[in-house]
Amino acid sequence: MEFWDLYDRDRLRTGETGERGKPLPPDRYHMVIHICIFNPKGEMLIQKRSLAKRGWPGKWDVSIGGAAQVGDSSWQTAQRELAEELGLLVDFSQTRPNLTINFKRGFDDIYLLNMDLAIADLRLQPEEVDEVKWANEAALHRMVDNGEFLPYYHSLISLFFEMRFELGMFFPKHV
Repeated sequence: MEFWDLYDRDRLRTGETGERGKPLPPDRYHMVIHICIFNPKGEMLIQKRSLAKRGWPGKWDVSIGGAAQVGDSSWQTAQRELAEELGLLVDFSQTRPNLTINFKRGFDDIYLLNMDLAIADLRLQPEEVDEVKWANEAALHRMVDNGEFLPYYHSLISLFFEMRFELGMFFPKHV
């Protein structure tokens, strides 16, 4: 069983917990993270979700995704999920998300990382990830359109690629 801290609309922990797969109480939310890893060629590492997964089995997704467990902060969740799913040890203790998106049941912190890594060096968690590969922005849009990839908005995928080097909402050379 997986338990989450619950938050109010202002993203303050309420002291309550929720359980994966069970409805959340009204006006309560949980936190998830996503990590998009980009290589020096400007491609994103994407993962094919395990067929054993309850949600979106066999679909391609961004590099990493996961829910915060009870007591975990956003950065702790990012660090744990990256280690579990891909076997990568990265210190997130001084890292803030590049972007936070509200969704119906919670908050989604998105981290954009630039790394020069070889797929052969990754240790995939078989319960979560069937395979990984590099893909450029155009390929991801095509995969969304043909149903291979989770149904992200095209503009969100483009935003990930555009923001991969910076925090904030302004184009860096104008700030």
